Amino acid sequence: MNFKIVVVPVLVAFALSLLLGPIIIPLLRRLKIGQTERTDGVKSHLNKTGTPTMGGLIFLISTTVTALLFVKEYPKIIPILFLTLGFGIIGFLDDYLKVVMRRADGLLPGQKMVCQIIVTSVFAFYMIRFTDVSLAMKIPFMPGTMLDMGWMAIPLLFFVVLGTVNGVNFTDGLDGLASSVTVMVSTFFMVIAIGEKSGIEPMICAVIGALLGFLVFNVFPAKVFMGDTGSLALGGFVAGTAYMLHMPLFLPIIGFIYMFEIISVIMQVTYFKITHGKRIFKMTPIHHHFELVGWSETQIVAVFSIVTAVLCMIAILGI
Repeated sequence: MNFKIVVVPVLVAFALSLLLGPIIIPLLRRLKIGQTERTDGVKSHLNKTGTPTMGGLIFLISTTVTALLFVKEYPKIIPILFLTLGFGIIGFLDDYLKVVMRRADGLLPGQKMVCQIIVTSVFAFYMIRFTDVSLAMKIPFMPGTMLDMGWMAIPLLFFVVLGTVNGVNFTDGLDGLASSVTVMVSTFFMVIAIGEKSGIEPMICAVIGALLGFLVFNVFPAKVFMGDTGSLALGGFVAGTAYMLHMPLFLPIIGFIYMFEIISVIMQVTYFKITHGKRIFKMTPIHHHFELVGWSETQIVAVFSIVTAVLCMIAILGI
């Protein structure tokens, strides 16, 4: 195996993130692109008001530059890079409208959904038309068995991509949480991609390196937040990589935390409406519930990352 396609992208993306951090963070601060915390949210988060956001630009730029160095030799990274950038741009527009233009809701829900559907449609079209990667899926714990759903694979793809992207978005609520969990998921993808010689190794390794560099500035107490720019981009990366490896059915296992976060919100809202004001959790997404029962941010990030690491090891047994 050529270890350069693993080590070099990690180191290059890591170095770029470390270099970009001290440039982008002060720039965001000068432009007054800071976080606004809800007064009805977790009270300890109020001291985070003003912390620069949109820091996802740091690892998004690092990942893109590194991936482009390998794209000629490894063209299979193109659809993943497109989905990562596409959702990153949607997140950037949302952040820009909220933080810079002071439009509280950013992109309207309908606008955001249309943008996400367009990006997902282009990804699906490229996968079908320009790659030899089918939409058949590996079934966990049934080695050698593939599930081919025919035309039904298309609507499933939209459901998986949009669900994953928004799950990662909900996970981004504590210092280093989305970054740490996604490093674990990316490491799982890297192991599988190397074992299968899939041709997407440089992209996965670039994301790992870029996120490790970003975590230097994003761990508690965070000097910068990734914003929707980063969380939507990471969701696109996770979904795109899963499809390139035929592994969307593994996402409920390795991406359990993403799923747990978004399901907690759905449960809370549904129960609130049915019971006219009662709640299941103290607050959602679920990481806020744990905060309100006494867990520290670092404790939650550590536990969620450990859970993800263990589930990724279990998923490897299911290949």
